[in-house]
Amino acid sequence: MEKTNKAKKPSWFKELKAEFNRIIWPTKERIAKETAVVVICAIIIGVIVAVLDVGIQYGIQTLVG
Repeated sequence: MEKTNKAKKPSWFKELKAEFNRIIWPTKERIAKETAVVVICAIIIGVIVAVLDVGIQYGIQTLVG
């Protein structure tokens, strides 16, 4: 049984290497653009959450105090 397992490992690595060669990797420009979009969206969502937090906190303080 051990010989069967050892025989499968090299073919598995060959298939893995072949699969990696089929991958279409993005260009540096595309990565930069997509990273910028993610950062901008994260900042916008952060600002929205902060504004909602301050608004809710103000509303609660008005009701309580």
